[in-house]
Amino acid sequence: MNVPQIRLQSISGQISIHTTKAQQTMEQPKASLSIEQPKAELSIETTPSKLSIDQTEAWADMDLKHISRRIQEAAEQGKQDLLEGIARRAQEGEQLKKIENGGTPITDIAKRGSSKPIQPINIAFIPSAGSVKIDYQPAKVEIDITANKPKIDVEINKPIIGYEAGRVDIELARRNELHIDFVSEDKGE
Repeated sequence: MNVPQIRLQSISGQISIHTTKAQQTMEQPKASLSIEQPKAELSIETTPSKLSIDQTEAWADMDLKHISRRIQEAAEQGKQDLLEGIARRAQEGEQLKKIENGGTPITDIAKRGSSKPIQPINIAFIPSAGSVKIDYQPAKVEIDITANKPKIDVEINKPIIGYEAGRVDIELARRNELHIDFVSEDKGE
């Protein structure tokens, strides 16, 4: 007996999957920075020093006096000499008034009037020590500084982000197939 056979041959379907990875890029621009440093304010006030030198006495010691001082000294010396002369004449008058007491008052008076006192020898062109008076006031310096703070401006830049989404491509690489064959087998009868 001949029994037909069915032969089934199937080929599975195949799919192909292609993936494209997602890409992300990030870029961070530098911040914009501005720095300004204003100059400090400086104020300097100086009071100048003061030096005064008084040489009046030194010049007077060297007999180089001002005319007003010479006039004043001459007036004082004249007054002193006048008073001494009056006193001397009064004393001489007293001596002459008592001439009867004996002695030689006239010759004594004549000797005193004719003899000059001996003047001491001295170097007159060297001033005495301490005759120059010096007064010094040092300078004063006042410094005023005002520091100014720096001006800093910062502008932050946002990051630049790029994103490209990934993809998945699915395709049918091979269709599924089913082959059906009817085969009859003959056994040689």
